Amino acid sequence: MQKSNSITKTQKRLLIILISIAFLFCLLFVRLFYLQVIKGSFLSGKATDQWYRDIPLVAPRGEIYDRDGRLLAGNVTAYNVYARPNAVTERERAVAVICDALGMSESEATDKLSQSKSEVTLAKLVSSEKAEAIDAAGLAGIYCVAAYKRSYPEGNLLSKVIGFTNVDGDGQNGLEGYYNDYLSGLDGYVYSDADIAGREIENGVTRYVPAVKGCDLTLTVDAEIQAYAESAVLSAQSEWQAKSCSAIVMDVNTGGIAALASYPSYDLNEVPRNDIELLNLLSKNQMITDVYEPGSTFKIITTAAAIESGAADKHSGYYCNGGMVVDGQRIKCWRTIGHGSQTLADGVKNSCNCVFMTLALSMGTERFYDTIRDFGFGAKTGVDFYGESSGILMKEENVKTVDLARIGFGQAIAVTPLQLITAVSAAVNGGTLYEPYFVQRAVGADGSVAYEHKATVQGHPVSEETSARLRELLVGVVESGGGTKAQVAGIKIGGKTGTAQKYENGAVAAGKYVSSFIGFAPADDPKYAVLFIVDEPSGYTYYGSLTAAPYAGRIFAGIADCEMWERSDDGQTEYIEMPEVIGMDAAEAVAVLEKAGLNVELCGEGKVISTTPAPFTKVPKGDVVLVRAEDSS
Repeated sequence: MQKSNSITKTQKRLLIILISIAFLFCLLFVRLFYLQVIKGSFLSGKATDQWYRDIPLVAPRGEIYDRDGRLLAGNVTAYNVYARPNAVTERERAVAVICDALGMSESEATDKLSQSKSEVTLAKLVSSEKAEAIDAAGLAGIYCVAAYKRSYPEGNLLSKVIGFTNVDGDGQNGLEGYYNDYLSGLDGYVYSDADIAGREIENGVTRYVPAVKGCDLTLTVDAEIQAYAESAVLSAQSEWQAKSCSAIVMDVNTGGIAALASYPSYDLNEVPRNDIELLNLLSKNQMITDVYEPGSTFKIITTAAAIESGAADKHSGYYCNGGMVVDGQRIKCWRTIGHGSQTLADGVKNSCNCVFMTLALSMGTERFYDTIRDFGFGAKTGVDFYGESSGILMKEENVKTVDLARIGFGQAIAVTPLQLITAVSAAVNGGTLYEPYFVQRAVGADGSVAYEHKATVQGHPVSEETSARLRELLVGVVESGGGTKAQVAGIKIGGKTGTAQKYENGAVAAGKYVSSFIGFAPADDPKYAVLFIVDEPSGYTYYGSLTAAPYAGRIFAGIADCEMWERSDDGQTEYIEMPEVIGMDAAEAVAVLEKAGLNVELCGEGKVISTTPAPFTKVPKGDVVLVRAEDSS
């Protein structure tokens, strides 16, 4: 029995030893698994850092071109300066050279060269002259690597669309940011065998991984049309001293944006990076991000909806006595003395609020809202750009009769300028709503097409017949209505003016207006639409017919010259003498001016105190004139 017990104790000792050995092996296995599998990549990278000296090869960023191949954003060679502190042998001289070449303080240079890192960045995107000065010093452990700095040959042209990059070459705004994945290239490297201090080993192995350039973008924008738009915007700003002026040009048959210009702007080569508030103001593309009450330009949509639904036709008749009472509220027409009896064509030409309230009410909320949504209002257009707004469309179930009447003439709804021009383009192009876009294609360094945008149809809000009828009505506005100042000799243009009040803190802001004109040409077969907006023009001349229409016409004239449109021979412009109406009652003065063949924008009621232009001035027959009246009682 004692022998048996002795064997049992021995077996127990052996079992403990075996378990201990197995446990040690398990620990070793877990440790090896941790080092080889879990930490393998990290440790391999650390080893590589010690075994090799790597010099980065910065990839060129893709370039941006207009639709005709004109360079809008490119690259210029610059240099990044690096140091391997362990490899620097002449520290004092190195500090002196760095301070002199890079303008760095002695303490900062000393601190960088004293770091325990294998490599530190001394400066980025320095000039070739500075890089040559550093290379000429022949300092061990300090070297310059070619990189690329973004360059914009056209300065501030299309600045709010193109956007900009940061110091590392990453897109931060506009198309530079939106298409950053396409524009960014793939950096390369040169690997060389190095010792533990990071010094390159003589006769060591060198491995070369070339950089790959990013994709080039081709835009829908035409640089010449953009230049015309920017010139018009600057001229309008100079004349009206407005809060801002903006213009957008769209190809009505594709949705491609041919131009987008805004004031204030900035030079893309001189981005004010140190003033974030200013940078946000200058770089914000309010034509896409901001909303406003469109006013009378929205009457185009109301007209299209009424014709399409059968609520109005060429035989329809209307009467305006200066306003309408809806839900117990009297809503004024812009012409408080009234327009009298009118046809639909008269109502569109005169921009009579009463006509458009009648149209909206006759359609009813459900039918009118269906068309409004079909035109894309209340939703994002899908444009390839950051920060797009959906606009503000009141919930259908909350719409009162008075709200519906106001929406009919462009109040109680807020839109983005891009939404409006996209919808109007659909209304006049035959009834096809296209998705707006800036970029046609992205082409890789090997010539392959990495991305391509074709015209994308989003719906058919109205028929071709409705569209054709609408074009006729809008041509009348430019030929003999409020849009006459948008006329271009020999080119048939259709369009509509707008003058909308602004709101602040839920109330009408006294004396603040958004003046606009939206038009299309050639009217018989539309190719382009132009929307011109003057936000808060100074003085009393705030009507879109006077502040915005002339500049839209200037853009159309530029497009006609640029694309060599054939012009009809309409003969010489007939001029008349501006009648003297100062001191007359407003209604009497309007009658006199209209009899003379002029279109009148009336500001105020009572006796006429001034006119623009002044009495006895020679003006084109059919031109728009401003009459200011004041009640002396």
